Amino acid sequence: MEEYEYGGPSLDEHGSFATEQKDPLIRFLHRIIRQVVRLLAILMVFVILWGIGDIFLVLYQRLNAPPFLLLKIDDLLATFGAFLAVVIATALMAIARKVIVFDYNTLDPCYVWATAALLLALGITYWLISRKIFKG
Repeated sequence: MEEYEYGGPSLDEHGSFATEQKDPLIRFLHRIIRQVVRLLAILMVFVILWGIGDIFLVLYQRLNAPPFLLLKIDDLLATFGAFLAVVIATALMAIARKVIVFDYNTLDPCYVWATAALLLALGITYWLISRKIFKG
């Protein structure tokens, strides 16, 4: 494991920031980073749940509009677009998290390039779908 100038390993056995540091500032910063990561994970779950709720809201509004309980092709496409946007956004968050925890010392460069291509493709797809949804 990597050693800081002040001593102590920078990462624990699970690859996260170790809190057993000799330097109190580094120990404090590692605790803050761990709490921020937890907060971001919770917020990510809320964003996913919010997106799912948005899909249900769109579907409910479309089903209650005249003609009652019938969906037009435009309604189906809007619902599917909202669903696809949530799925792609979730995939982007999952892959971004994976990239954050990559151990670049042990990974094959082809794997990193493939992940970059996947992120780029998902990002462009999300951009195109969200652009279409917001234009109407």
